[in-house]
Parts: sequence; C-alpha cells; structure tokens
Amino acid sequence: MADSAETRELPTQTRRNLLDTMELDTRLLGMIGAFVIICIVFDVWTGGRFLTPRNIFNLTIQTVSVAIMATGMVFVIVTRHIDLSVGALLATCSAIMAMFQTLVMPQWFGIDLGSPLIAPLTIMVGLVVGCFIGAFHGWLIGFLTIPAFIVTLGGLFVWRNVAWHLTAGQTIGPLDPGFVALGGIDGTLGVTGSWVFGALASAFTLYLLFSARRNKIAHRFTVKPLWAEFVIGGILVGAILGLVWILNSYEIPIGRLKREFAERGDVLPSGYTEAYGVPYSVLILIAVATVMTIVAQRTRLGRYIFATGGNPEAAALSGINTRLLTVKIFAIVGALCAISAVVASARQNFHSNDIGTLDELRVIAAAVIGGTALAGGVGTIYGAILGALIMQSLQSGMAMVGVEAPYQNIVVGIVLVLAVYVDIVYRKKTGD
Repeated sequence: MADSAETRELPTQTRRNLLDTMELDTRLLGMIGAFVIICIVFDVWTGGRFLTPRNIFNLTIQTVSVAIMATGMVFVIVTRHIDLSVGALLATCSAIMAMFQTLVMPQWFGIDLGSPLIAPLTIMVGLVVGCFIGAFHGWLIGFLTIPAFIVTLGGLFVWRNVAWHLTAGQTIGPLDPGFVALGGIDGTLGVTGSWVFGALASAFTLYLLFSARRNKIAHRFTVKPLWAEFVIGGILVGAILGLVWILNSYEIPIGRLKREFAERGDVLPSGYTEAYGVPYSVLILIAVATVMTIVAQRTRLGRYIFATGGNPEAAALSGINTRLLTVKIFAIVGALCAISAVVASARQNFHSNDIGTLDELRVIAAAVIGGTALAGGVGTIYGAILGALIMQSLQSGMAMVGVEAPYQNIVVGIVLVLAVYVDIVYRKKTGD
C-alpha cells in the first residue's frame, strides 16, 4: 500500500507551474485568449457595440451552422481526408427540405404549413438525404480509392447545381413556423427557460468534472488538487451562467411585441418587456457537440478514427476496416450538413439559391484554427466550435466597422495560414 501511495504522489511533485498543476491545454488557452482579444478590440473599435447583448445573440445564431459542420470536419481531417462539398450539400438538403414542406406535404398529402408533422418529417427527410449523399462520397473515397479532394470537389459542383435545378434557382418560402423556430431568433427558451437550462447545464458540467476525477482515483491515476477542480468548475459554471445572463438581457423590440399581441387579439400592456433568452439553434449545437464528443472519446468508432488518422497502415493491419470507416465518417458529415441546413434555412425563413456559399472554406478553417492537424490524428470537437466562433467574430466585427466582404475574406485567409503556422511551431516545440 505504501508503494502505491508513493507511485500516485510522484507525478504531483514533478509539476512545474500552475498550468501543469491544473492540467490546462495551452493550445485551448491560446484560442480563448485570441477570442477575448478579438472581442475587446472590436468592442473598442465600434464604440462598445460589439459586446452588446443584441450582437452576442446574433453572433451565437450565426455561428451555429458552420460550427455544426465543423464538428464533422474534425473527423474527416483527423483521418487525413478533406471535404470541399459541405456547403453545396447543405444547399441541396435545404432545397429538398424547403420543397418538401411547401410543395410535397401540402399538395401530395394535404398537410398544410403549421401542422406539427411538418417539421419532424422534413428534418427526417433532410437527414436521410444528407446521410445518403455523404455515404456515397465515402464509398467513392474508401472503396474506389478516389482521392477525397477530387470526390468532394466534384461534389461541390454537382450538389450546388442540383440545389439550383430542384428549385429552378428560385427562393422557396416562407417555411413552416415550427421549422423556422429552430433557426434562432424565432425560437428561444425565454428568460425562465434559459435560467433553468443554465442551472441544469451547470449541474451536468460539475457532475462530469467530478465524475472524471472519481474514475481517475478508482483507476489509480494522478488527479489535480481539489482546489484546482473547484476553480475550473467555477470558471465553467460562470461561463455558462454568464452567457445565459447576456442572452436574457436582449429584449424583444417593442414593435415586434405589439405585432405578436395584435395577432392574438390583445393589446401590449404599458411597460411590458420580454427577452429572447437562449435560442433553440444553440441547444441543437450543444446537443451535436455533446454527441460528437462522446463518439470521439468514449466509443470504438472514435478510437478507430483517431487510430486511423495517426497511422492508417498500422490501423488497417490491426484489423480496422478503414474503407468502411471512411463511409461512416462521410455519412456523419452528410447528416451534420442536413442539420446545418435546418438551422441556416430556418434562420432566413426561406431557402435561397446562395445558401451555404463558401461554407466549405469556413468549416475547414474553423476546424484547422481549432487545432485539428492536417497531418491527421489530432483534433477536438470543442476546438472546432471555438474556431467557428473566432471566425464569425472576425467577420461580424469587420462588418460592423465597415470592412467590405472581399477584405474580410483576405483577413480570414491570413488568419487561417497563421493558425496553421502556429500549430506547426507548437507541435515541434511540444514534440506532438
């Protein structure tokens, strides 16, 4: 027993600084620091308009679509592939779902917009289409051994124009109200629901934190000091409740409240106010991120993905069916493109011909900025989401100060190259 205790205490004694003691990811801290700097710079530059509840609310719902696809792009890049078709696939899924709810359901089945069946059936159709197209890409790459770059570049041209063909280049809308509620501004939890969500999310976060500590102790692994666990837990809870507080601070405009009350046949009471709260689209992103993180860290599929990315030849020799694995990965990405199509088209309340344009570049940039290595084998879901948030913050901030779109893209390109260079330097320094 004495030997076991000495073995467990030894790693604690060799920790050199506070970061080592708290076991913090320096790459993650760097990204958070970059995000904070971006927010502060643009807030000062815009005279305090960037960090207002209204802009943060808009920033969150604008980030969701790209962030959802970026979680799938992590798996693609980790296995040393690339997917250039995600934006075009989003457009195809969006076109099919828009036509399904505005044309197919009313004319073929007599189910008009407003029916509770419209939204779930539409989403199911979109998921089937996205998953099938993604699996087809994976089959071409895995079993026919066509390079992913070529397959998905072809997919970019094919599916973008399939979307145009299906709609004849027309805008399709308005969409079903239940479907539109998933886009952000037309569907939120409200103040009370948001605080309930914040409390549940905080409790779940603390449970995961201390459950992981308990499992480490049970398996005789080194653990952080208890005070470090409380500090990290406090920071996470503070971030969750802080975001809820900010989103609850964005009040619905009086004009919109008057219209809503008038539609119900009521009159807006004097002095009445109401806030948006947490959007449903953010809840969708949280659910996707949770599932993808579990897949990456707790399932056989996740272990196979990272093993294949680290050394494809060794993975194949160890018995992993890398061809079928490729099909599964691209099917997952296809399903995520369909979910992103739901969020993107619902936020606009219509399907447009240019929906998802250049999203493939934003998604790849988000994953790479978030720390996913192009050489394969390394990447995190939370890093990709943070990368998407940094990208959207840059674009939103530049738009607010009057920078034109071409110059915005120049800045994003520079940031992407710089992020890859920093990642290369970091890996050389740490020996990863």
